[in-house]
Amino acid sequence: MIRVAGKEHPWWAGMTVADLLQECGEPESYPVVRINDHYVSRPNFAVTPVPDDAEVFLIPMIAGG
Repeated sequence: MIRVAGKEHPWWAGMTVADLLQECGEPESYPVVRINDHYVSRPNFAVTPVPDDAEVFLIPMIAGG
């Protein structure tokens, strides 16, 4: 089990950041995620595993001016 944005989410062996975002339904909305204290950018989503018991923070794109 992992926590995503403060809510429990099922975890499975081999899960990557890309897999997790696909399960959350909005993979294009997040250019960066934080897994525990490690930041991961979009080019690395498909190769970065999500460990069991991780705390995952989804960081959305913010624009303004």
